[in-house]
Amino acid sequence: MIVVLSPHATREEMDSVAEILRGYGLNPNSCVVMNSSMIIVEGTVAPAVVSAVDELPSVERVIVVQGAQRLTSRAFRAENSRVEVGPAGETVFGGPEFVVIAGPCAVESRPQMNAAVDAVVASGAVMLRGGAFKPRTSPYSFQGLGLAGLTLLAEQRKRTGLPVVTEVVTPKDVEFVAEESDMLQIGTRNMQNFELLREAGASGRPVLLKRGMSATIEEWLLAAEYLMHVGNSRVVLCERGIRSYDRSTRFTLDLSAVAEAKRLTHLPVIVDPSHSTGQPHLVAPMSLAAAACGADGLIVDVHADARTALCDGAQALSGEQFSSLMDQLTPVVEAVGRTLAQVRSHSLSSV
Repeated sequence: MIVVLSPHATREEMDSVAEILRGYGLNPNSCVVMNSSMIIVEGTVAPAVVSAVDELPSVERVIVVQGAQRLTSRAFRAENSRVEVGPAGETVFGGPEFVVIAGPCAVESRPQMNAAVDAVVASGAVMLRGGAFKPRTSPYSFQGLGLAGLTLLAEQRKRTGLPVVTEVVTPKDVEFVAEESDMLQIGTRNMQNFELLREAGASGRPVLLKRGMSATIEEWLLAAEYLMHVGNSRVVLCERGIRSYDRSTRFTLDLSAVAEAKRLTHLPVIVDPSHSTGQPHLVAPMSLAAAACGADGLIVDVHADARTALCDGAQALSGEQFSSLMDQLTPVVEAVGRTLAQVRSHSLSSV
């Protein structure tokens, strides 16, 4: 059950409602989401209690939610949420436009970033990606440039005027990563790092939440619930492939999860065809399929010279391949009643 307080309810009135709920043997949790004060109650609540609480003068409405989801559920919000990213909210997920984020998996150097960013901007990407901190399976693999990489990514944001998304790995890094980026990414290995979710959610930045490689859809959505519970309504989900027995692809891209997540939640859902397939020749067909099945966008790896990439070069598209993908996307996106998001205005400068 979600108890939404009236817009003019005071803190004392909220505390009073919480105390009434405790009197019924319930455990209320207070939060503020979408500028509304509310109290969330876990478990099944008797209809008589729902009616009694709904009649309290400080209560605007009571939402009865089935299952574990609360704030991410369609019962809480029936219409699709739109998540704005960037200083002026120039990139919008969940609206009529299909959003394409592109850039290298990892930030390696200024020349590498310049070349990759030039390529994706020329082909129409509206948002940039690049990892400064890279959690890797092997301790001997490139772990990212850290703060230096974050600085290089921020340079590209200033150079292009485009918003950037980058991964944050530990709770202590959230504050300074949020200062240098427009959106925080929670990677597959950290989807259930609950302290990190709380810190990222409280940062004030939009959050891109990747599905864990072994996570169920419910676990993925409940991780998003952590972000919303601390007051962050700007959450975008990302399907990036799950583990299976088949070794012909890096992971299995679960496009049925996109459609199911869109049914269960009001949050935008995008797809990562690069990390899921691990092979450049599969990125384009899976991108087209993602657009066709209702995804709100893509996040694609692009590198100017994938043979020299320090991280996941085997899956990266070249600038030419990315340009071809963008051309192929247009008719598919239009066929499902959307348009490909375009940059309103930008100018590349030298760094």
